[in-house]
Amino acid sequence: MFHSIPDQRPNTPLLDQIDQPEQLRQLTPAQLPQLAEELRAYLLYSVGQSGGHFGAGLGVIELTIALHFLLQTPDDHLVWDVGHQCYPHKILTGRREALTRIRKSDGPSPFPKRDESPFDSFGVGHSSTSISAALGMALADRQLGRNNKTVAVIGDGAMTAGMAFEALNHAAHTHANMLVILNDNDMSISRNEGGLATYLAKNLKNQTAGDTTAALFEALDFEYSGPVDGHDFEVLLPVLAAALNRTGPQFLHIITRKGKGFAPAEADPVGYHSLTKIEPIRGRKQPKKPSFSNIFGRWICATAETDPTLCAITPAMREGSDLVAFSEQFSDRYFDVAIAEQHALTLAAGMACEGLKPVVAIYSTFLQRAYDQLIHDASLQKLDLLLAIDRAGLVGEDGATHAGCFDLAMLRCLPDAVIMTPADGDELNAMLTLGHNTPGIAAVRYPRGAVPEPLSADTAPLVLGQARLIRQGREVALLNFGPLLQTAAQVAEQFNYTLVDMRFVKPLDESMIRSLAEQHNLLVTLEDHAVMGGAGEAVSACLHRENLNVDLLSLGIPDRWISHASRAEQLQACGLDPQGISAAIQVRLK
Repeated sequence: MFHSIPDQRPNTPLLDQIDQPEQLRQLTPAQLPQLAEELRAYLLYSVGQSGGHFGAGLGVIELTIALHFLLQTPDDHLVWDVGHQCYPHKILTGRREALTRIRKSDGPSPFPKRDESPFDSFGVGHSSTSISAALGMALADRQLGRNNKTVAVIGDGAMTAGMAFEALNHAAHTHANMLVILNDNDMSISRNEGGLATYLAKNLKNQTAGDTTAALFEALDFEYSGPVDGHDFEVLLPVLAAALNRTGPQFLHIITRKGKGFAPAEADPVGYHSLTKIEPIRGRKQPKKPSFSNIFGRWICATAETDPTLCAITPAMREGSDLVAFSEQFSDRYFDVAIAEQHALTLAAGMACEGLKPVVAIYSTFLQRAYDQLIHDASLQKLDLLLAIDRAGLVGEDGATHAGCFDLAMLRCLPDAVIMTPADGDELNAMLTLGHNTPGIAAVRYPRGAVPEPLSADTAPLVLGQARLIRQGREVALLNFGPLLQTAAQVAEQFNYTLVDMRFVKPLDESMIRSLAEQHNLLVTLEDHAVMGGAGEAVSACLHRENLNVDLLSLGIPDRWISHASRAEQLQACGLDPQGISAAIQVRLK
């Protein structure tokens, strides 16, 4: 049992012999416990150097070793759900020394990624996709006459999503040769919520757990095995081997502990889901600045005090969206629907039908999964709800799977929607209040990270669709949408450009745009969002409608996938740092 993160590389003589799984397969079963101990030590050390997810990875050390020991990867298909737990898999598949640079621009992705390694059978980052993807692979093998084995590893948290059960239902119909492993640790990022979690936990407390849990999956025509201890090789290996050698849909239920082998993580699996890089202590630690999520968390608690109709909904992102305090103070108005984004939006629509004021706290990247429900169940029926869209824009080290680059494009086309882009904490507070009090769909999108200081005090009330002139300059006007305002201000000051905090993507301040077009030779839109379909295109459409003859330069996330790196590095790669913005303007002015 480890009690602290090693600051020196641990001694791992057995692990050091393994660069590929074929070398792992040369070991004897009796050597695997030592390998697991060394792998656990190295995982703790490497994440201490790089930061990243590790609680889930610690919980699947033995399972990862057992799978690569028994399978012929990469010819056999190993599909991980979500991918938080894939660090041990990466260590065993040729990326051991690179793991200290995981999540950095020159290091591995924090999630399985097909173009990174042939051992990453399926790219992932969102949950509940593994069974569908594995089924597709199994059916392709059957059609192509191949006898490769296919395994999907899914946690009990990810099993709460409807997509997982859609795949189970279809797998039974196809009679495909595949194995689904349920990694049951009673956790997703937070504690699991819902009937399935209660069912599994209840059955594991009695001696008939295997019989009663089997009934659920055998009703779907899966052959069930388990539950078995996922940390005991003597039990795990023979049961896993037997399941792999049977034909038809197989289901293996294993019990693991998130954070296994690291005492602090076992005691606090939520707090140790991921770890920041361990830095040397240099002088007095500076107080941490509040994040946009913190501002939202404070706002929703304060607003709930005076509005009994307010309720909060989150798809398993209580901690990430900063709803912990709300869940404790207003437990009867807090609804964690587990990993079920589609249900979250339609649940909110149902509440709105009966006069409640639902606030859906959701990451931008996860809102994509509930787009149909947002359109059909909420917008079409003109229902009243507020979307608090966290992690909008580039998110840094989590990379493209978690980036919130498309929400403006999705939302702009919804009739009567209100879309707001706060630049700082004061604006976020004001926009949440305005959105909460505005009938219909209102969305406030804000990024991950610390809230910048406001550029200047603004005591004027926030008016729907009204932009704010920050400084008057000449020749070029910068129209900023969201958190790049301070960056835009640096450029505006250096070159004496006009700067406007646009605030609203919909409704646009068209009178401000007309005025700017009449006074300047070039308008430049800035947004932490894909240029395709974003705020810049909204301004372009306005100029076209109004027949305004002015040059327009739209700067944002270019039409390509932005890989994992720090947020500052990603912004620089997109030309959204002061130097990149200045250079793009100078090229256009020539």
